[in-house]
Amino acid sequence: MAPRQQPRNILTFSCDACKTVTLQVPFKLDAEKLIGRVNLKECFKSATLIHSSDPDFQILEDGSVYTTHAILSSSEKRSFTILLSNTETQEEKEIPVLLEHQTEVLKKRHSQEKVLRRAKRRWAPIPCSVPENSLGPFPLFLQQIQSDTAQNYTIYYSISGPGVDKEPRNLFYVERDTGNLFCTRSIDRETYPLFELVAFATTPDGYTPEYPLTLVIRIEDENDNYPIFTETSYVFKVFENSKIGTTVGQVCATDKDEPDTLHTRLRYSIIEQFPASPTLFSMHPTTGVITTSSSQLDRELIDKYQLKIKVQDMDGQYFGLQTTAACIINIEDVNDNLPTFTRSSYVASVEENRIDVEILRVAVQDKDLINTANWRANYTILKGNEDGNFKIVTDSKTNEGVLCVVKPLNYEEKQQVTLQIGVVNEAPYTGSSRSTMNTATITVNVLNQDEGPECDPRVQTVRMKENVAVGTKNIGYKAYDPETRSSSGIRYMKSSDPEGWVDVDENSGVITILKRLDREARSGVYNISIIASDKDGRTCNGVLGIILEDVNDNGPVIPQRTVIICKPVMSSAEIVATDPDEPIHGPPFDFSLEGASDSEVLRMWRLTKVNDISARLSYVNDLQFGKYTVPVRVTDRLGLSLVTPLDVILCDCVTPNDCSTRSGLSSGTGEVILGKWAILAILLGIALLFCVLFTLVCGATTGTAKKPKVFPDDLAQQNLIVSNTEAPGDDKVYSTNGFTTHAVGGSAQGICGTLGSRVKNGGQETIEMVKGGHQTMESCQETGHHHTLERYKEGGQHTLDSCRGGPIATDNCKYTYSEWYSYTQPRLGEKVRQCDQDNTHMQAQDYVLTYNYEGRGSAAGSVGCCSERQEEDGLEFLDHLGPKFRTLAETCMKR
Repeated sequence: MAPRQQPRNILTFSCDACKTVTLQVPFKLDAEKLIGRVNLKECFKSATLIHSSDPDFQILEDGSVYTTHAILSSSEKRSFTILLSNTETQEEKEIPVLLEHQTEVLKKRHSQEKVLRRAKRRWAPIPCSVPENSLGPFPLFLQQIQSDTAQNYTIYYSISGPGVDKEPRNLFYVERDTGNLFCTRSIDRETYPLFELVAFATTPDGYTPEYPLTLVIRIEDENDNYPIFTETSYVFKVFENSKIGTTVGQVCATDKDEPDTLHTRLRYSIIEQFPASPTLFSMHPTTGVITTSSSQLDRELIDKYQLKIKVQDMDGQYFGLQTTAACIINIEDVNDNLPTFTRSSYVASVEENRIDVEILRVAVQDKDLINTANWRANYTILKGNEDGNFKIVTDSKTNEGVLCVVKPLNYEEKQQVTLQIGVVNEAPYTGSSRSTMNTATITVNVLNQDEGPECDPRVQTVRMKENVAVGTKNIGYKAYDPETRSSSGIRYMKSSDPEGWVDVDENSGVITILKRLDREARSGVYNISIIASDKDGRTCNGVLGIILEDVNDNGPVIPQRTVIICKPVMSSAEIVATDPDEPIHGPPFDFSLEGASDSEVLRMWRLTKVNDISARLSYVNDLQFGKYTVPVRVTDRLGLSLVTPLDVILCDCVTPNDCSTRSGLSSGTGEVILGKWAILAILLGIALLFCVLFTLVCGATTGTAKKPKVFPDDLAQQNLIVSNTEAPGDDKVYSTNGFTTHAVGGSAQGICGTLGSRVKNGGQETIEMVKGGHQTMESCQETGHHHTLERYKEGGQHTLDSCRGGPIATDNCKYTYSEWYSYTQPRLGEKVRQCDQDNTHMQAQDYVLTYNYEGRGSAAGSVGCCSERQEEDGLEFLDHLGPKFRTLAETCMKR
């Protein structure tokens, strides 16, 4: 083709021709009938304009070729050109299209069959297609399958698969001898979009020289399905006064034709709107989204619109199939209308002193939707209610404003009140009006009412010193007539005077002091209840508060009259003074002992000031246990003083509480008086102790008579050792086997360790230890007690015969106390260290603690007070037991 001359361009572009496309068509073509598809992208990808040189045919963007009207062709061939151009680059290309009748194609294939059989292998033909809903003529020739082995063999052709021997059966067949494939009837693509057949080539004797061949037959789509909306009717809603472009909703439709083709390319549009004017909505053609095209939506004018919408395939072209549906759009309400009062001013009246009464109802109009937040009203009082006499509320049923009096009005103060009220909706206002609140005026007339006297203020006060003289007068309480503002004609009387201190004058309300006032008795304020009445008997109640001013009329005192000093652990006690007067008349205090310069109190006691309100009382000499009376004078900052006699108890106790619970405290003796149950319990304990000792001693004596005992190597294991004591007292040494307790006198020179009872001589107690060869200690007797102990150690025998009286024989004692102590103490310490460790030589959890001398004696003393008593017949010692037995004694006395 020769190049075309572009009249408005300097450059000249050639129009290139692409590959010729051949389409098979019948002799008769219906209008708007698809005859085939051309691959436009293969020729020219950037084409923007598509034209057909033949007006009988129309070319779409995807290359589909349609007839514009019915065509009856007499010639066997027909051709036209598809022109592709790009408006920006001015480039053009052409695609020649050749239309051939189906009968001509069949003849052509038969005429070339012999030539192609030798020149080209035919066992793998290209896939073919069949237009759906084809009108024939049937059987419709599709293509020929042929094997090259037919040159050497007689070949029979056959096919199988869906459309042959499977549903839909007998749709396709192949000629056994020629391999021509035919279609027997029309096909619906939406039901069967594709067929895959298997072709076989066999010889008459069953030999298969070729592999089975898969044949793909595609059904070409025809636009035979209408697009269908997903719903028959759509319902959407949108707020009134919405901006242009606000999304209302989206519609959707489906098409059963082949996807991604013009047959399923849908276009949406609005056909009709009711009410028609003005046009308020638009629809996106491809997405189906409905939006507002105007901001004039007003629910108060029209609250619902109906749209008729359409969807059309073929990209909305006039010959596309279309379907319609209905769409209802409801207009939602917004608060774009202010509530307005039906009247601009109102008048109401109320009697004075009335409360909780309704005096007026006001109504409003609102065009917004009823019973919504856009319609419900909120009323408020803008001006005139500074004293809080009124309130206005909303009646939820009628939407009216109800004005009430919540605080009594006074006619004498104000006869008329003017209120300004406003009203708004519960929802915020969104309209265009500058004013956001409607207002109205209410005039309230206050009606006069004859009323009684008024006690205002209700609580009135006067100031008086607490030492004011009896008969002193003061102004007292005043009430007045609210109308005349005068106190004339009002009578007064007191309804409450707890102490009877004052009298109230009936005519003037003046008070007169009847008794001496006491600020400390009433915490500084004394209240009197007053009743004021007029000539008609109407009354009011008031309170007259007398503020009592303090004078220094009270000396400081010591509240704690009894002071306990535990003599062993305490040498003094702290005393605290208080003054009921105000602080200006109180501390700092001065403390002193009351008495002459040579009095016994000053010689026995001493006072030391601690701070402004307390001092420390201590005894000077070593006083005896008992109760003493010590007078203490306390003086305040202004010189007013008072003497407080203190009961000071010196007690043998650890804590004051221990002393205060003793029954003998009042006697001052410091002794404990035991009850009969306490004495009985102590006696039973002593008896039980003697029984145990007697049994053990007898058992030990019997055993030694039968078999002598041998001394072990470790002398400390079988002899008495001296125990460290925590405090000075009776030095006691306890036997290791728990039989008896031996006392070692301070003047003893040696220890002769025996396991017998205590041996006394001239007030000194000794213990003899025997070690070495055969030695004997005999003839020792005291108060009828006999003890015998035999020991064998280091091959020698030691015998201690029964004691029968006379002095103790100590000739065989070879070890002094210091020698024995130096021998046993290192070994005892080694044993303690071994107990301090476990099997792995680590610190044990339950190791033995070493007791050391702590430097001060124990208040309890030794427990040996009972064991040393030899007077078994007398029980007087029970009345003089030490602190150890006080708990037991107190328990028995409580019974």
